[in-house]
Amino acid sequence: MKITFLGAAGEVTGSQHLLETSERRILLDCGLFQGPRAPSRKKNEQFHCRPKDLDAVILSHAHTDHCGNLPGLYRAGFRGPVFCTSATADVAEVMLLDGAKIQAEDVRYLERKLRPGHPPIEPLYDEADVRGVCRLFERLSYSEWHELGPGFKLRFSDAGHILGSAITELHLRDKGETKRVTFTGDLGRRDMPLLKDPELLGGCDVLITESTYGNRVHPPADDLKAAIVRILKEAVALGGRVIVPAFSLGRTQQLVYFLNELFNAGTLPHLPILVDSPLSRRLTNVFRQHMDILDEPFKAIQATDADPFGFATLSYVATKEESVALNRREGAFMVISASGMCESGRIVHHLKNAVSDERNTVLLIGYQAPYTLGRQIADRRPYVRIFDREYPLRAHVEQLEGLSAHADLPDFKWWFEHMARDEGIGQAFLVHGEPESARSLAEVLKDYCNEPPIVPGFGESFEVE
Repeated sequence: MKITFLGAAGEVTGSQHLLETSERRILLDCGLFQGPRAPSRKKNEQFHCRPKDLDAVILSHAHTDHCGNLPGLYRAGFRGPVFCTSATADVAEVMLLDGAKIQAEDVRYLERKLRPGHPPIEPLYDEADVRGVCRLFERLSYSEWHELGPGFKLRFSDAGHILGSAITELHLRDKGETKRVTFTGDLGRRDMPLLKDPELLGGCDVLITESTYGNRVHPPADDLKAAIVRILKEAVALGGRVIVPAFSLGRTQQLVYFLNELFNAGTLPHLPILVDSPLSRRLTNVFRQHMDILDEPFKAIQATDADPFGFATLSYVATKEESVALNRREGAFMVISASGMCESGRIVHHLKNAVSDERNTVLLIGYQAPYTLGRQIADRRPYVRIFDREYPLRAHVEQLEGLSAHADLPDFKWWFEHMARDEGIGQAFLVHGEPESARSLAEVLKDYCNEPPIVPGFGESFEVE
């Protein structure tokens, strides 16, 4: 068996891993590289997996860095099945259609900047490519072994990362022998709202594991509730607004769920709460369609609360006009809007109208990458740049950690220890992590493996005996 790492190798974006046996060529994930525009576009335009010759794609979950270039793969000639869970198929369709819209907007923006005579710029993919690849989705249930062809078996287990996320176990025949391959996708955390804990698995011959927070320990998620109540009480006292940048998939639904719990308990301060993101609204509807796979505490709440994603003081903003009107609204309110790092979308307009008023609060609930507007706010710079203009940052800035959807070091240890007790781990590869995080986790993982763990670089191939 040959494994080639074509993305998320030495970095945390663009997940793509190619498995080749004597009988099959299978791609694990097909994510977009995300980062500076020019180098990312170059990476995303080039496929090194020979798309027309792939037998299948296995999709771990529907975050953009794992599914975002599936339409590009389709455009390049791939026509095989894409195996995933039913929830992942539904989430991916919403995410990819939104991605096609963003691609078209980016092309229109860049064309305005082109010099005369510059060759036209094409989007990486369009809506037709999205519709085409979504027709290739083959929905598979959790926890069952699926016979997908001679010498080709697959089982999905809940990864606990986002709705529909899966750990993939493969049994692949190679030169008459069966290889057991486990791919974590993105491994989730224990004791998080909405999602089940990652399922524990037996051993394998080959483990491909993410390592995003392999050298970190997350704070408990429950600490967030008290902080949210405090921040909202202060907003009511000041008559200010609370602006929350939040990713549309996962983070928004977790926050709304927390707020719903506080509302049901009678401890949520009384003020309007608005979710202002069309994508968040569509994805929350997908959550509502798949509530059967959420965790037991969620199901217990359903016994007395028909919609844990809705309560009396919560509204979902529908139109652009309603969104604009929020910037003229008086009094205390909370608005949750995308994007999570404040780089695009409606959140930028809300920040423009809020950051210079000391009555307001910007509540950051996720990682803010370098050079983003979110990082400028997190660093509490005296002035922040929004739409090519400097605005004084007088609003309060609050940062709440604890909602990360990725496993941390204790979660990884718990998961690896179970695999090692049950049949063990042969060869391990660490992907989807910055070099320092991956190397740190490799030091931990080596105690559970038969061979020293490997942190591969982009394009590296390995023969697994």
